[in-house]
Amino acid sequence: MKLWVLVVWAAFGSAAAAQELSGLARVSVGGSQITDTWGGGVELRMALTQGVPFRVYTLDAPERLVLDFREVDWRGVTEAALLNADGVEGLRFGGVRPGWSRMVVDLAAPLAIETVEMVTEEATGAAVLTVALAQVPAERFAEVSGAPFDPRWDLPAASGTAKLTALPGDGPLRVMLDPGHGGIDPGAERDGYNEKELMLAFALELKETLLRSGGFEVMLTRSEDRFVSLERRVALAHEQGAHVFISLHADALAQGQAHGATVHLLSDSASDAASAKLAERHDRDDILSGVDLTGQDDVVADVLLDLARQETKPRAKRLAEALVDGIRATGAPMNKRPLRHAGFSVLKAADIPSVLLEVGFMSSSRDLENITNKQWRIAVAAGIRDALRAWASEDAALSQLVRQ
Repeated sequence: MKLWVLVVWAAFGSAAAAQELSGLARVSVGGSQITDTWGGGVELRMALTQGVPFRVYTLDAPERLVLDFREVDWRGVTEAALLNADGVEGLRFGGVRPGWSRMVVDLAAPLAIETVEMVTEEATGAAVLTVALAQVPAERFAEVSGAPFDPRWDLPAASGTAKLTALPGDGPLRVMLDPGHGGIDPGAERDGYNEKELMLAFALELKETLLRSGGFEVMLTRSEDRFVSLERRVALAHEQGAHVFISLHADALAQGQAHGATVHLLSDSASDAASAKLAERHDRDDILSGVDLTGQDDVVADVLLDLARQETKPRAKRLAEALVDGIRATGAPMNKRPLRHAGFSVLKAADIPSVLLEVGFMSSSRDLENITNKQWRIAVAAGIRDALRAWASEDAALSQLVRQ
């Protein structure tokens, strides 16, 4: 039986720490060491500035211990600084592919994983990962060794990395992130927090996660605390040639006990109303990319918008479903009805798959604790990144069927 461990969450940090925008954990060299233990075993102790998802396993022929992390900053770390054990022949570490880091410990003898523990300090979010190895017969080591597989977290095969494409054209997936509210509009407020600041912090963290992973171009409707009209947010997506539009929110309800993430799509009735209202406007070149509706009568404009939505609607639905799956895979709480339909103005781009993501409800104490925790937001950002990759791969495959 393969022995492996995956840790998803670090403990909650302070509210002040939650406002920091950099999500990369660093190795604290002074608190990290690999040492021999009694009975011929080895103990690995790694101190990190924040908890990160990880997995631990052993591989045979030759014997080695492997630790995979969501990306870690290895600056200042050397083999000489960490290695102080006769039971280890060598050590190497670094980035293994975008978004993932790896440490490989070359063992001098068959040493199986005995215990794995990550302890996170509540006040700072700093974490210490401890792995204890014990001597076992070579046959037993081979039996328990092998890379684990978990479809929620596993690294894709190097030869199978999907090329991110989206209609129209090929190339990086262009994502427009829309942090809700801003400026004179604070959004929901509770316990000294407001929605506009939290969603801007999350948008910046999500942008960093996507850019660091490669294969994405990321734009924001606002990168500071300023007011942007709802229609201007949609127009920006068209101007920047966005392939997808994701509006980020964290609402509060005066009544009820709603909690957990929800993803909203434009409803059919709202789509019809949107077409009627948009056809009345003069800035029709802002509502359908590449098609100037200025001068077209209302009936023609309405038909063109409906045709665009016929293609966009199923793509948006698949995007919403992928986001639900990606966020759920991180262990983040989901609403009991995670996929919903509504008439939000920011979802009314006829030709861009658009969703509104409520990452949680600030009226829920549990959700608020999550949303204000930097480590929680970063983990959810990774889930969104994985969802976008899955959606882009499926969308590219389906687009080939359409073209044929």
